[in-house]
Amino acid sequence: MKLAEENGAKASTRIEDRSYYQTLRSTFIMGGSSVMNILLGIVRNKVLAILVNPSGMGLMGVYQSISNLALTVSGMGVNESGTRQVALAFKTGNVSSISHTSLLLRRIAFITGVGGMALMLILSNRISSLTFHNREHAFDIALLSLSILFGTISGAQVAIIQGARKIRYLAKINVLGPFLGTVLSLPIIYFLRIRGIASYLIIMALTNVVTSWWYSKKITIPEAKASWRKLLIDARPLMGLGIALMMGTLIIFGTSYLLRILIIGHLGLDAAGQFQASSLLSTVYVGILFKAMGADFYPRLSALSMNDKESCNLVNEQIEAGLLLAVPGVLFTLTFAPMVLIILYSNDFLPAINILRWQILGVLLQVVTWPMGYILRAKSSGGLFITTELYSSVCYIAATWVGIKYIGLAGIGIAYFTYNVLYFVLIYRIVHRKYAFSFISKSYKALMIALIATAAAFLLAYLIPRYYLPLNIIIIIMASIYSYRQLDFSKWVARIINSLKRKD
Repeated sequence: MKLAEENGAKASTRIEDRSYYQTLRSTFIMGGSSVMNILLGIVRNKVLAILVNPSGMGLMGVYQSISNLALTVSGMGVNESGTRQVALAFKTGNVSSISHTSLLLRRIAFITGVGGMALMLILSNRISSLTFHNREHAFDIALLSLSILFGTISGAQVAIIQGARKIRYLAKINVLGPFLGTVLSLPIIYFLRIRGIASYLIIMALTNVVTSWWYSKKITIPEAKASWRKLLIDARPLMGLGIALMMGTLIIFGTSYLLRILIIGHLGLDAAGQFQASSLLSTVYVGILFKAMGADFYPRLSALSMNDKESCNLVNEQIEAGLLLAVPGVLFTLTFAPMVLIILYSNDFLPAINILRWQILGVLLQVVTWPMGYILRAKSSGGLFITTELYSSVCYIAATWVGIKYIGLAGIGIAYFTYNVLYFVLIYRIVHRKYAFSFISKSYKALMIALIATAAAFLLAYLIPRYYLPLNIIIIIMASIYSYRQLDFSKWVARIINSLKRKD
């Protein structure tokens, strides 16, 4: 009896070890590609900051919000729900289901992409009037309609790759697409300056289509044949969850769009540029983890969606690994924020420090809330997903309005942190009550240490601004040593590198 218990415990440990290894492996692979993407982003943002100044950066942020909003509506969430379906099909080994779902995704993407492009063309004048109170930007917005078609097509291709869990393909797309986009788009910005921003965004979308198409073709999927009518009938279940996810995502991007209108209306286009710069910089490091989370964690969680216990264990592993990997980078960004703003942008963007430091606190909370939020998607809880996103977005917009009115530029950052605190409380209560999620001791300990270290670094920068630097460097070193030891980093890196030498 005792031997059986010991064998059971060892088996459980091996399963947990493999799962934890997979979490770190996907983070390592996507993280490596994201580092390259970040370096490319640094080059792009530096050039843009010099050539188009804060006003141009603010305009680009508005254009991106418009494009993301239109892409969300036209995509109808089918790519995300399709990722879930492809992941389930690959888990069961149902070849017919895999090929049929892949064909379905590609055809729906084309239909919705064309529809979204046409709608944005028709509404370009009205969108310009609503956003800028004039029609001067209508032509650029009409051009941006091309990015809707490109975005839906590349989204379907990435969904197939993601559902098949071809992480190395996703990593290559993550590097090659932005690289080609950078090489092809920056000359346009150089010659056209602020008038070239729309073309810049279109080229970045086009290169994503090309690279995602190339790698999706490398996945061996038997060719499926079906009439358009049958595909549209079969698309109904896929679109049921997809529309719910679309509504939630629409709320997110709609909030981003409304925030920029709010900032432009009260503080001007320069302030929108400061917000754009701080938003990009606050997530530049943690974005690596979010990329890995979407690439591998979501399909894995979807495959375990019928088992609450295994799902909760996987979420805890992701939270723990995410915090241990994120904290050193978060502390570094928090400490050296003024220098980083000057290096990556210019002296004109230094006022963004008043937003950035508060945003970093909110981003740290997202390392915890994002894995919990993915439970709703994996469980197909579309109604709850919409509810949580609507609640948090209303809180964010209201907090931003109050912050701008009574505090000014810094109020934007404080509002971001406030909304993340409120979302943390909400999402934990939902997943705890509905799916029996709770923090295990390891993830809870990692969370407490992360909060204490980050709060200390944040407060020191405000309380003793002349002397905080050496103290914060000590905190960074201590946090890095702790993370290194907890992750047993050298062991995992050796295993991951060996696995990468083999075929994915």
